[in-house]
Amino acid sequence: MAFINDSELNDIKNSINIVEIINKYIPLTEKGKNYFGVCPFHDDHSPSMSVSKDKQIYKCFSCGASGNVFTFLQNYHNITFQEAVYMAADFAGIKLSGSFKKEPSHFSKEYELMNLSNMYFENLINSSIGVKAIEYLKERGFSKETIKEFKIGVAPDEPNGFLNLLKSKQLDINMALKIGLINQGDNGYYDTFTKRIMIPINDEHGQVVGYSGRIYKTENQNRYMNSKENYIFKKGNILFNYDKALPYIKKNKEVIIVEGNLDAVRLYDAGIKNVIALMGTALTDYQINLLKKLKCKIILMLDNDEAGLLATYNNGKLLFDQNLSVGVVRLSDYKDPDLYLLHNGIDKLNNLIDNNLNYIDFEMHYLKQNLNLNKTEELRDYVKKVMNSLINSNDQILIDITLNKLSEEYKIDKELLKNEFEALNKKEKVNVEPVQIIKSNKSKYDNLVINILYYMMNDYKYVKGFKNKLGYIKTKIYRDISNDIMSYADINKTINLSDFLTYINLNNYNVNEINEIINVCKYTDFDDTFFDNCINQINKEVINEEIKELKVKLKNELDENKKLEILEKITDLKRGSV
Repeated sequence: MAFINDSELNDIKNSINIVEIINKYIPLTEKGKNYFGVCPFHDDHSPSMSVSKDKQIYKCFSCGASGNVFTFLQNYHNITFQEAVYMAADFAGIKLSGSFKKEPSHFSKEYELMNLSNMYFENLINSSIGVKAIEYLKERGFSKETIKEFKIGVAPDEPNGFLNLLKSKQLDINMALKIGLINQGDNGYYDTFTKRIMIPINDEHGQVVGYSGRIYKTENQNRYMNSKENYIFKKGNILFNYDKALPYIKKNKEVIIVEGNLDAVRLYDAGIKNVIALMGTALTDYQINLLKKLKCKIILMLDNDEAGLLATYNNGKLLFDQNLSVGVVRLSDYKDPDLYLLHNGIDKLNNLIDNNLNYIDFEMHYLKQNLNLNKTEELRDYVKKVMNSLINSNDQILIDITLNKLSEEYKIDKELLKNEFEALNKKEKVNVEPVQIIKSNKSKYDNLVINILYYMMNDYKYVKGFKNKLGYIKTKIYRDISNDIMSYADINKTINLSDFLTYINLNNYNVNEINEIINVCKYTDFDDTFFDNCINQINKEVINEEIKELKVKLKNELDENKKLEILEKITDLKRGSV
């Protein structure tokens, strides 16, 4: 809980206008009661975000992003809710008397061990043990300042250096084993990393969670040795250098993705600071969501080999299909950006980046590989593959340009291509549902409940309606949320979405689930009849479930009198469900 008091929170909210705050980040245009702008939380090509001055909330009718001024600042800057409150206070010119109590991390002990290990390796590289490691890094073009900024260290030759440090401080060796700092063999415990330059891997918040160890004395071993995955280090949740690159990405409106951690450090050292590195060959959903938050162009500059080419195609497709702006840089002559930079210099590399290839143009070249386009069938299949690649795109200009290229290059009638593309588009979108129907894989019952909860968050009359007409939800998480809503409404005798979001974020009440409900419900207004219909359908669902259970009971009942009682109950329930 926060030490900041409620009156101060109300002062902040009453002193700032959400329209003025959001207008600092995206231009807003007044239309009727609301203001509209291009949503910063997805690749928006038309004003999809509505901002209500009266309700002090925003809502995107395309991606579903919504909330109050605090959540806007939180999501735009990728900061905590508490930090967003303080940022809003700064805008309002209010000096807060209290502070937020920082809850101890669930993995605080593990993070302490990781930080200790980082200090251990960093101290060693600045000692006589690290002389050769420093020489190696300098030969590769790393400056002293960058080595310090990235807290690069060195693991010594001896196998028990860090282990002995743990013992001397009487620290938890078993925990160090679990998070990959030491290993266990037939002869007992020993250090995981030896004889390697140690590059700490941070999560998105800047906390050290793992290492990439690079050999520097010999080439007879695997060049890189990364921490094994564990409960605090999940490669699929990390993009190397994300934390340091973030302000430069926001400034440049571009992020460059490379394969190797050292490639990222080298480019950062050379002045290309908006660079991050993959933690594997394929982007995960979590990593793609991190990239979506950046709201910028993504440039893939992966290794110049077959594996790098395939990774560029696969990762680019994942990003392009999410309607993200994707560019591609393919290096020539040298395997990776580090070597290219070493031999060609920063100016030539910057020139490549500035002249990056649009992903769809790259894909068109990629799909041509090993095809004989003089053959009718192969040309037909190629054209269909290119058009299929455009199905998810919202960029009508890009679609038109691509169809023009296909038409001109292969002498295919443009109208024929447009008709074929429209047919493919209709086939893909045949099952798209109306906006008011929630798209989800949840049960019919849960989808109805989600509608009701969203209505309750927005108007006190729906809270009272819920209490009078339904009152109970069988799904636990939604039952808990309904209790959160009713508790808030009972205390305040009113409810609006902006204030309720502040309440749940400060008290950490089912925050993720409530945000999910807000994001899937894309209503422009509220309809009492729709709310009542949801209540009635839920009651019918409950009755139908009870009838099913009674039918099973009837089938297994041997006593004729009891059978008659069950049949009467079923009849009564059926009357009630009509």
